[in-house]
Amino acid sequence: MSIAFLHSKGTEAAIAIPAIGLDLQVRMPPEASGGAFSIIETLNAPGAGPPRHRHVEAEIFRVIEGRYLYEVDGRRFYADVGDVVSIPGGAAHGFVNVTNRPARQYILIAPALDAVGFFTGLAQIMRDGVPDTAALNAFSKAWKVEFLGPPVKASEGSTP
Repeated sequence: MSIAFLHSKGTEAAIAIPAIGLDLQVRMPPEASGGAFSIIETLNAPGAGPPRHRHVEAEIFRVIEGRYLYEVDGRRFYADVGDVVSIPGGAAHGFVNVTNRPARQYILIAPALDAVGFFTGLAQIMRDGVPDTAALNAFSKAWKVEFLGPPVKASEGSTP
C-alpha cells in the first residue's frame, strides 16, 4: 500500500461541537499514513472538555496553548504549553481546559481514526446538547468508543 504525501496548510474546515466547547481540524486523515495514524488539532473553550471515555486507539497530545487538567485511569495531572501526554489505547480518560481563554492541542491518534466521520457524527448527536451516556454509547459503538460519564471538572479536586 502506498502512503500519500500530505501538506496540511491549516485551511481544513473546522468541525464544531458547541455542546462540549470543541472546534477541531483534521490535519492528517487516515489515508495519508496508510491507516497508521491520524492527527487533529483541537481548540477547547474555557472550562470545556469531552465526556470521560475510552477507545482502542492510543493518543499523544501536545499542548500548544493554555493549560489542561487530565484524568487518565483515575490519575489527575496538569499539562501546560509544550507538554506531551501519552494515553494508551483502552485507558479511561478525559481532560478540561482550566484557563479562562481557549486552549489548543495537537493530537496524534494511532492507529488512525476517521476523525472527520467520528466527530461529524458526534456533532450531530450533540446538536441539542450532550445526551446521556447511553445515547452517546449507542452512537459510538460502531467506532469502538465507550463513553464513561461526564467531563472532567477542575473542581473535583486535583493536585498540580
